[in-house]
Amino acid sequence: MSHVTNNDIFKKMEEWAPISLGYDWDNNGLQIGSSAEKVENVLISLDVLESTVDEAIDKDIDLIVAHHPLLFKGLKQIDFTSPKGRTIKKLIENNISVYAAHTNLDIAEGGVNDLLANSLSIKDTKPLVKTKSSLLYKIIVYVPKDYLSDVKQALYNAGAGHIGNYSNCSFETVGKGQFKPLEESNPFSGEHNELSVFEEMKLEVIVPEEKVNEAINKMLNAHPYEEVAYDIYRLENVNKTLGIGRIGQLTEKTSVQLLCEEIKEKFEMKKIRVSGDIKKQVKKIAILGGSGEKFIAEAHKQKADVLITGDITFHQAQEAIELGIVVIDAGHYIEKIMKNAVKNYLTNEFNKNKINFSVSTTNTDPFTFI
Repeated sequence: MSHVTNNDIFKKMEEWAPISLGYDWDNNGLQIGSSAEKVENVLISLDVLESTVDEAIDKDIDLIVAHHPLLFKGLKQIDFTSPKGRTIKKLIENNISVYAAHTNLDIAEGGVNDLLANSLSIKDTKPLVKTKSSLLYKIIVYVPKDYLSDVKQALYNAGAGHIGNYSNCSFETVGKGQFKPLEESNPFSGEHNELSVFEEMKLEVIVPEEKVNEAINKMLNAHPYEEVAYDIYRLENVNKTLGIGRIGQLTEKTSVQLLCEEIKEKFEMKKIRVSGDIKKQVKKIAILGGSGEKFIAEAHKQKADVLITGDITFHQAQEAIELGIVVIDAGHYIEKIMKNAVKNYLTNEFNKNKINFSVSTTNTDPFTFI
């Protein structure tokens, strides 16, 4: 069994949540450490505070995968007497790497905002705010007939061949490939310095922009040729629209009061703040993990009855009331929902390796309700 490195974990995270999905102002990816380090124990956390690092040290952790970046704004100094400085010092001294998946995991399909929406059974969701349109590419590769099935399956496993609600989509044509192996080559077929003509299959598949690299790598690994002939074309077709937050419908109307009770139950909360009429009957729900007060106007524009988010300030709550939209401030900490989801995803992806993935039990919520 080959050793798993931090980079292997990073690649899997970025298959789910490519860094390109995140906002430009964000800092996603490796925060501290080396991508080349071997990894056996991984801790999944919402934040990376000193208390989180103390937990990681106790558990002999090699890598922390967090949602909120440890290094967000540029550091001009690392003072070991400051909380941030002590945290960084402990990480380096104990050879613990840190990786963050923040707004890219918020935006990604199946990411934080989908997890939140699904927890409340919000249906027919779409992004609240569009941030990017995912493009499509076409991969064309020439394959010996006997290896066509293996190469196709490798591409499908990498996420290629999906068109709408259909999977395993491809197009194949029969043709003839011509080549002359030179002295330095190690040909799969044919003789050195002799022109060879063989029957080959031309395989065409569609692949989303964010999965092109993975698809190419898996295709190359499955292909028998030393030098693989393939083309990549960017298409004008738009695959899907991605964005921050989600907006959708409840199955049936409910009161704000009952919705709040469900939120408290699902997200393990004692109290939440609400601006607006708690007796109002609501059905169209917008939800956005993290600080979402700047999206109140957008949620209202899209005719949401309620916006569920965190970190609402006094004047923004007043504005929401004037607009006629209820705002439920469930707090920033509901994003902790990502911890088990990331653990389950990585455990499944590395089920053949002896990697221990654990969820942080450190409470990093700064607020106590009394």
